Order: sequence, then structure tokens, then C-alpha cells
Amino acid sequence: MRVLVADDERLLADTVALGLRREAMAVDVCYDGDGAHERLSVHRYDVAVLDRDMPGRTGDDLCRWAARERPETRLLLLTAAAGVYDRVEGLGLGADDYLTKPFAFAELVARVRALARRTAPALPPVLEQDGIVVDVASRTATRDGRPLGLTAKEFGLLHALMRARGQTVTTEDLLEQVWDEHTDPFTNVIRVAVMTLRRKLGEPAILHTVPRAGYRIGRTGR
Repeated sequence: MRVLVADDERLLADTVALGLRREAMAVDVCYDGDGAHERLSVHRYDVAVLDRDMPGRTGDDLCRWAARERPETRLLLLTAAAGVYDRVEGLGLGADDYLTKPFAFAELVARVRALARRTAPALPPVLEQDGIVVDVASRTATRDGRPLGLTAKEFGLLHALMRARGQTVTTEDLLEQVWDEHTDPFTNVIRVAVMTLRRKLGEPAILHTVPRAGYRIGRTGR
């Protein structure tokens, strides 16, 4: 899941981003509306968390634009305005959800996950394949009943591969789904993460490199 967090309260934005990354999400952060517009124009996000009151383009302007130009991205507006009229107005701009400040972080996570489920075909909360079980809700993974003890990035990588149901996932798609904009696409970050995940998955080998294509999960290579 890739998320954009845009809020001119830097501490809040950074704290939210850190928390979402700990939930195995890839998160980009910006602190003004113009930066958010630029990122939304370049990247595909599952969810954008937008403060309504930002310098440059306001969250309201962004919401109107994104609802029209980026219909695949779900929009969550954050604001201190808690009145019924404010919520109705925000939803009328094209937002998919609306959360008032201050908020409980657990609720924000739940809302982001609920919105992300609308951007792709529904998947079961527990993915199983060839003895591997990935529980999205608890963020745990096992193989043949053995806990794998994955980091957030390793879990995100395994989840992305499991979602593909045995099909090859390209390096570019993994970068887009699991890492954020600060990741240099020419580094070996994915190769290193795959090596670590492969070691934790153990034998027999089930995570395969597909030459000049990407990676896949399955009992035998293709």
C-alpha cells in the first residue's frame, strides 16, 4: 500500500508517516499543497491523507482536482473543523472519508486500510500459498506454522508477492508498492530485501528470481 501524507504541521505529518510505515505501508510526506499536487501528478497512491488548511494549494483544491484527475486514489481529509457542515462540505469536495483533529492513530490506520481496500479487487484478510500464511490484520507471517519474524519492509515485500498469486512481480512494481519516493531505483535495496526474506522463508526455496522480469512466490521456478 502506498500512501501520501500532506500536512503543514511537520511534526504531525512526520509522526503519522512514521506510524504508517510501521504498519508496513510505503509513505511519502510533504508539507504544502503544491508539493502534494506534484507528487499526486507523478506517483500512483492508494490513499492520500490531506490536511484541508495548507499553504499553496489547499486541501480542498487538491481534493477537487484529485477526485477528477486521480480517481484511483482514495482521499482522506484531515481538519480541526468538526462541525456537521464541515464534514458534509469536505465529502462534497470528492473526499472518500473525513477525520477531525485530534484523532486516535489507530482510527487513522483503520480508515486508511478501509479506503485502500476500495482501490483494488477484494483480497481475503489472510493469504495462504504453499504453506505460507500472511495475516494482514496482525501483520504476521508463518511458513508451515513457523513464525517468520519479518521486518515491516520484509512483510510488505512478502505481502506484495503473495497478492500476485504466483505471478511475477516486477522490481518497478515492488518499488512502487513497498518503498517510498526517497528510494533510489538504481540501488540494490530490493535485491537485499529479497535475499533476507528468502533466508527467513527457509527451504525448500519458494521465492524465485525471474531473470529480467522480477520475483515470484511458488514451489518451483518458471
